[in-house]
Amino acid sequence: MTEAPRSAGEPAPQSGSGPALLDVQDLRVHFPVTRGTVFRRTVGHVHAVDGVTLQLAAAETVGLVGESGSGKTTLGRAIVGLIPPTSGTILFRGRALDAKDGGYRAERTQLQMVFQDPMASLDPKWRAGASIAEPLRVNHIGTRAERRQRIRDLLEVVGLSPAHARRYPHELSGGQRQRVGLARALALNPAVIVADEAVSALDVSIRAQIINLLQQLQRELGLSYLFIAHDLAAVRHLSDRVAVMYLGEIVEQGGAADLYADPRHPYTVSLLSAVPVPDPSAEARRERIILPGDPPNPASPPPGCRFHTRCWLRRQLGSPERCAVEEPAPRHVSAGHTAACHFADEVPGRAAGTEAGQTAGPAS
Repeated sequence: MTEAPRSAGEPAPQSGSGPALLDVQDLRVHFPVTRGTVFRRTVGHVHAVDGVTLQLAAAETVGLVGESGSGKTTLGRAIVGLIPPTSGTILFRGRALDAKDGGYRAERTQLQMVFQDPMASLDPKWRAGASIAEPLRVNHIGTRAERRQRIRDLLEVVGLSPAHARRYPHELSGGQRQRVGLARALALNPAVIVADEAVSALDVSIRAQIINLLQQLQRELGLSYLFIAHDLAAVRHLSDRVAVMYLGEIVEQGGAADLYADPRHPYTVSLLSAVPVPDPSAEARRERIILPGDPPNPASPPPGCRFHTRCWLRRQLGSPERCAVEEPAPRHVSAGHTAACHFADEVPGRAAGTEAGQTAGPAS
């Protein structure tokens, strides 16, 4: 799947014989900023997610990348109903999900999440089997004997033995804990799993095992993943499409191979320039882009393009005023590939002599 993103209100893109499995339209999540000790008042809002439109097809993986604080986790939590959105629409199989009218209740089992830190997401007082059984118990699925059998089956699916059901989280390794978290997410046979940095806390060898397991489960069960990660190599390996997020907005998205080979937003170029190249001579020749300063305060995002305060391309072009006053709309740069940049055609991608996954750019 490489459909281009669309603005809110347009028809959902078609996936196979039907619409997108998950369709997020102009989603916003704003957290209030309050002051005062006795009489608290709202003095502003943190724009954690600010107008995100994203689609996910059946059996598709969409990678979501960006700096810490860009809003990736908040977006994932809003999709599965853990955080109420401020505005926007989330459609699952064409049906709008709204926590206020109970719209999540019927579909909640179909949207599950695997969290970054399995030690924090598993109750330390519960054995692994109890954690896996909890969603079954809460949803009144099966008898106690049937739930025990389901636990054994799930543990085998994720590569653990039934004996692990009797162990507490502290008795498991990091990889085993993450497998338990994945088994818990699979307990209700979901269609969509949001994996929030699900491999970032693991060492390299275990990380590869979990990624391979995710791919195997997708082939066998037809799962769809929203894969949130900092590891750009893992994202490229696992994803069909990639969305790049900056300060609450998606600034570029497209097919994984196309986006890695020919990034058209300067922020994407800077992210990819940090990916190590397994060729020492090529690594020595290329220049890494170091962005100045920190991302702006999401409580008061800058006008115009939100990236313009750190943009190396804008400085190269003589700091055009347009970037500081006019917010760029996503524009098509190739089939299924969009970038929210006024000067997307000026971004050095393949023309700069880069290879897929080995993007270089001018030094800042």
